[in-house]
Amino acid sequence: MSISELSEQEILRRESLKNLKNMGIDPYPAAEYVVNAYSTDIKSEFKDDAPQREVTVAGRIMTRRIMGKASFMELQDSKGRIQIYISRDEICPGENKDMYNVVFKKLLDIGDFIGIKGYVFRTQMGEISVHASEITVLSKSLRPLPIVKYKDGVAYDSFDDPELRYRQRYVDLVVNEGVKEVFLKRARIIKSLRDQLDEAGYTEVETPILQSLAGGAAARPFITHHNTLDVDLYLRIATELYLKRLIVGGFEGVYEIGKNFRNEGMDKTHNPEFTCMELYVQYKDYNWMMNFTEKLLERICLDVNGSYETTIGDNVISFKAPFKRISILDSIKEKTGYDLEGKSEEEIRAICKTLKLEVDETMGKGKMIDEIFGEFCEGSYIQPTFITDYPVEMSPLTKMHRSKEGLTERFELMVNGKELANAYSELNDPIDQMERFQEQLRLSEKGDDEAMFIDHDFVRALEYGMPPTSGIGIGIDRLVMLMTGKTTIQEVLFFPQMRPEKKAKASEEQESDENE
Repeated sequence: MSISELSEQEILRRESLKNLKNMGIDPYPAAEYVVNAYSTDIKSEFKDDAPQREVTVAGRIMTRRIMGKASFMELQDSKGRIQIYISRDEICPGENKDMYNVVFKKLLDIGDFIGIKGYVFRTQMGEISVHASEITVLSKSLRPLPIVKYKDGVAYDSFDDPELRYRQRYVDLVVNEGVKEVFLKRARIIKSLRDQLDEAGYTEVETPILQSLAGGAAARPFITHHNTLDVDLYLRIATELYLKRLIVGGFEGVYEIGKNFRNEGMDKTHNPEFTCMELYVQYKDYNWMMNFTEKLLERICLDVNGSYETTIGDNVISFKAPFKRISILDSIKEKTGYDLEGKSEEEIRAICKTLKLEVDETMGKGKMIDEIFGEFCEGSYIQPTFITDYPVEMSPLTKMHRSKEGLTERFELMVNGKELANAYSELNDPIDQMERFQEQLRLSEKGDDEAMFIDHDFVRALEYGMPPTSGIGIGIDRLVMLMTGKTTIQEVLFFPQMRPEKKAKASEEQESDENE
């Protein structure tokens, strides 16, 4: 970047950097800086009548005030903020004026990292602070942080544009209160989930991300190419088929918390790269899995929020078991008045047209039923609700229902109007599975680009025998949204997928021109 492209602030910071170096101060030292205290702990442990406590803290300068021979800074470390008091006479003994120039001639800027050795005390204004006896420059910041300033009750320089926040999450985490807490909660949610699965005796495993076939879900995959093998490979859309191979191999229960990739649209609840937990347990069915899921989510909510409830907008959602259960066809009948049980593909197509849904010849019964449910039913389920017993056309990997012809033993869990989990009594009949794959192939030939491939090796694994098994997939990103009260998936991903920066700017300029 040339000097002509720099802002005035950036030029001044580079001059400060140069001055520090001329004084013999390394603005980016390599040596370890040993910290023995954190802001929140210092405040919570302070007692006025206790002996003086010596501490070493480090962090980023967030505010700075020079008042004659004294300077006050607010330091932000990994846990919070604490005030630093610096006396000119104490840090500049004798003729050594280096630290005086650093602190009082403003060679330090907001955003710089420094280390402070000193003791804890309470100021006359009652604020617990650290009285500095030694200052170490740890890292010089060359760009000014967008620190919010207030004047006459109006906030200026707020870093609140979503496009910038998601693109520059490193700035968002520093300057916007509460953002870091969302991601700390995310870590606690995953820990609670993992703890429960481990306590149940299930084994965490890893399966391939690069796969020769994209299987386990109805979705459009990302395609890449392996140069050495000269073959196309797919980024996985689900972990299901590999995890079930491990059940064939003799594991009682296996789970994976990992990334899946789907080459589809982006919106408030979808990102092309997302995190999912999938679990498979032998000798279980979808009824058992519903009960297990209730307990799983109940405890996660309690562990993370301290209660069985979470709030999203105006909705207070309770994860206290039991959850409501209703079949997908009963749900559609309840919301639209149409009974789809036993209806042919053409009859359902006619109903879709009556309901003013856009359908085409590439869509089979399953896709059309899914369209009706998505349009008229899904959004109405705010409290956790199991939608059960899906038609076979919608469920190519699911065991046929034991008592309801044409249906399968499958459920989806709806919360706050969106799917959170998908689960089955897993299909373990290899002949039936092959026929389902062949039906998916026919849908693909009709133009359905989300239909599944035939996975011959998976069928071969089933031919060796897979015990009765139940499996579930839970979307971690949506679970975090629910537990943190966020309404967009971008708020719970550190680095959500974004348009390339130049294209984003061009699009914004075009929109601006059109608005004018």
